[in-house]
Amino acid sequence: MVTGAASGLGLAIAKKLNDEGGQVALLDLNETALQEAAGNIGPTAVAFPIDLTNELEVSNVASRVADRFGRIDILVNSAGITGKTNTRSHEVETGNLRLVFEVNFMASFFTARAVLPLMLKQNYGRILHIASIAGKEGNAGMLAYSASKAAVIGMTKVQGKEYAETGITINALAPAVIQTPMVDAMPEAQVKYMTDKIPMKRCGTLEEIAHMAAFIVSPGTGFTTGFTFDMTGGRATY
Repeated sequence: MVTGAASGLGLAIAKKLNDEGGQVALLDLNETALQEAAGNIGPTAVAFPIDLTNELEVSNVASRVADRFGRIDILVNSAGITGKTNTRSHEVETGNLRLVFEVNFMASFFTARAVLPLMLKQNYGRILHIASIAGKEGNAGMLAYSASKAAVIGMTKVQGKEYAETGITINALAPAVIQTPMVDAMPEAQVKYMTDKIPMKRCGTLEEIAHMAAFIVSPGTGFTTGFTFDMTGGRATY
């Protein structure tokens, strides 16, 4: 079950998991793009259009996915927005801050809460929350995004400890700038600010993220939980 699967990181991860033999449930608000993505991935991929900030919808779709596939082994929370950027804290709009938290944090909480009872019954599960280096270090001009991703990292630490003895691992992945439509839509000055901090002096690729995500949610990665994996081209070394 992959959120934000209509484009960007979510789509790349969904494709990778499908290529590795998984049956993929694609979740996103953009129904048209989502149906196209499912068609491009193949017949085992199923689109589930959804507003991930609606907890009742999330609960219902988790049940539908479980009914369709028989079980849910993996959840990847990739849906996310930056909100307004290149904005100092005193200029941040409350409405935009709330929206970013709803999409980036609350939606990830809703989906994890929905699938965990199913995973507990089968004594197995892999949950991956896509966070960001901004959640570790804070990007100036990106208060809403940085704080929401810090919350995702905090949730990962808590959940990893809570379910450590159940066969369920819960980890996060913190990329630096990845070339996605979301990044393309950001102000050039903001992107340059972030890219200049990367020792490799380049953006990460979707293929690199998908490769790491598939490793994290694989059956063999069973002794790591509550951890935030780095993918920053050398920016984070901790």
